[in-house]
Amino acid sequence: MVASRPDLRIEALAPHHDRNGFSCGIDSLDRYFKTQAAQDVRRKANGVFVLTEPERPDVVLGYYTLCATALAQGDVPAAARKHVPRYPLVSATLVGRLAVSETRQGERLGAMLLADAVRRTHASAATVGSSMLVVDAINERAAAFYEANGFVRLPESLRLVLPMHVIKGLVEP
Repeated sequence: MVASRPDLRIEALAPHHDRNGFSCGIDSLDRYFKTQAAQDVRRKANGVFVLTEPERPDVVLGYYTLCATALAQGDVPAAARKHVPRYPLVSATLVGRLAVSETRQGERLGAMLLADAVRRTHASAATVGSSMLVVDAINERAAAFYEANGFVRLPESLRLVLPMHVIKGLVEP
């Protein structure tokens, strides 16, 4: 997992963050961040976390969202089934969106955001209940990014999962 950098910080989206100045080059991700993210935070529909530099705390370098979700038992990969309860729906945490500013792509900031999402998911799992982290990749390139970071792709889809027992091994010494 990527280490955090002292020259960057990840924090909850706040009013001082410049949402209109952010662009990752994918219209749906840009539009969400500019028009919907603050409402989702107010309504507690998503947690939205932004990456900034301490000397320019209003400039957003990247963001991701987290929310609760559930998977049908049959959608859980076979290797992970022994680690999750046998309920019809398995509780999980969803990384709904993850984006990095066009001007900062290629600096592994996406991996840093994902590592933060993994740590937050693990920290909240005992309180909220979550058996895995789920992502719905926006395209094949994004799916490859998640696979390179340990996620397992569900058959014939852009949905990938990282079981909590794997996450535990990543974040606990």
